[in-house]
Amino acid sequence: MSEAKYGREFIKHEFDEAISIQSVTVETARKLADAHPEPAARRLIKGMVRDDERQLRELEQLGTQYGASGKVEDVAEVLRDLARATTESASEAESEAYEAHAVLLALKRKQQDSAGAVLKIARAIRDTEMRDAARTMLRETKAAAQALADSLADFAVVIATREPARASSKG
Repeated sequence: MSEAKYGREFIKHEFDEAISIQSVTVETARKLADAHPEPAARRLIKGMVRDDERQLRELEQLGTQYGASGKVEDVAEVLRDLARATTESASEAESEAYEAHAVLLALKRKQQDSAGAVLKIARAIRDTEMRDAARTMLRETKAAAQALADSLADFAVVIATREPARASSKG
């Protein structure tokens, strides 16, 4: 059983988790941007990678003052393993790409939750640099998650309405 964390140790934990999840987000988006069979989704995901990479650098920089380096703990490990497994099979079939797309969305939503928590922590400890970065990340991840969710829904329609005889060998 894990030891309870409070104060700076809890903040370090939050940054470790955010860094490790963001690292997985970058990795997943890079791979899915190449493997996704739907051109619009591929463009959307490819366009998000630069922001994801910048957010990762910001998290690493902010986390440094708390000794955070992206240590992978339970939640991040499960999400990392799921992301890797689904992304690896994304080029095998549209339904597999759909699953990987959904996992990328889950990663974004996890970061949205983390950014909200970090924003409130930053306000409570009066850290304006952390507050501003968290506010920006929250806004960006919320928009990215919504765009991914809309794209995922569109992709679901494509898959669901495709006739089996017309489906590609990948479908």
